[in-house]
Amino acid sequence: MNRKVLVIFIGFILVGSFIYLQRATITGHLMERVAEQRIGQTLLSELNDGLHVLLCGAGGPLADPKRSGPCVAIIAGETIVIVDAGSGGSRQLARMQVPVGNIDTQFLTHFHSDHIDGLGEMAMMRWINAGNDAPLPVIGPIGTKNVVNGFNQAYSVDSAYRHQHHGDKVAPLSGAGMTAHEFQPPAEGEMVTVFEKGDLLVRALAVDHLPVDPAVAYRFDYKGRSALISGDTKKSTNLEDMANGVDLLVHEALAPNLVAIMNNAARKNGNAILEKVTEDIIDYHASPVEVAETAEAAKVGHLLYYHVVPPLIAPGMEAAFLDGVDAAYDGTYTVGVDGTIISLAAYSDGIETGKLK
Repeated sequence: MNRKVLVIFIGFILVGSFIYLQRATITGHLMERVAEQRIGQTLLSELNDGLHVLLCGAGGPLADPKRSGPCVAIIAGETIVIVDAGSGGSRQLARMQVPVGNIDTQFLTHFHSDHIDGLGEMAMMRWINAGNDAPLPVIGPIGTKNVVNGFNQAYSVDSAYRHQHHGDKVAPLSGAGMTAHEFQPPAEGEMVTVFEKGDLLVRALAVDHLPVDPAVAYRFDYKGRSALISGDTKKSTNLEDMANGVDLLVHEALAPNLVAIMNNAARKNGNAILEKVTEDIIDYHASPVEVAETAEAAKVGHLLYYHVVPPLIAPGMEAAFLDGVDAAYDGTYTVGVDGTIISLAAYSDGIETGKLK
């Protein structure tokens, strides 16, 4: 080794040693800079006026590293509302710099645990992130009051602790918890208005998720743009009719071909519980092809798959999930993951798809 190379080599060792010894200080400085950049910034400042649909949870009840429990954020101008509150949804919103404290209203499609198990945390994070002095309104079909009352009771001790620790500036007791607003699901062929604020109109419609009843979907209209979020449902003529011509259809999907593989593996391994579950779940969810058929019949502008079942965790699984979709639907589609965002600019026909980091 010549002298010049030796000097360079020793220099690298010295620099590396210095960085290692000072790693705590260096990390502290980096964290300080990142915190200064991120705190105070929100996603809202980056969005043009329009209807924006963001997946804060693209998965179902099974663990998926790319998909949290069902959760969809709708941003219309400066109004933020949420559909369902699956596990991890509020944390995903915070990670994507959606101001959780600014959430106006929470909607529920039905009461399966994977759609409500993050509801308590959603309300708590919304409360303390902005020192809200009024509870989170929760709108849903008949039965919503029971769900909300249960979460309020479960979180009552936590609310008292936070108020005692932080006081009214952060945790005013008047803002703790949730308030329920129930509606009777409309009949087939009808929609009922459940929320209006400024130019945002939200209507509910019935879907078929039997034996789960009630179960609803929601249609959002804002400044000439529209989106419909299915909740859980098998293929539904009513939903197809109400989705006619919408810019964006956000629809759940379960792939029977992949679930059948799970069922066969469960049977071979003597797992009677999983075998039974994977038999039962097929009959009250829509398949990816059925969803594509609905999108084609309704002539929607873009199709976004969410509540993706089963988790697509191995190479080739997404292709198997989508088998037959291209033949059924002539439009564009996206298989959602956490952070998928679809933007519909006000009074236009543009559809922008993206992924937040």
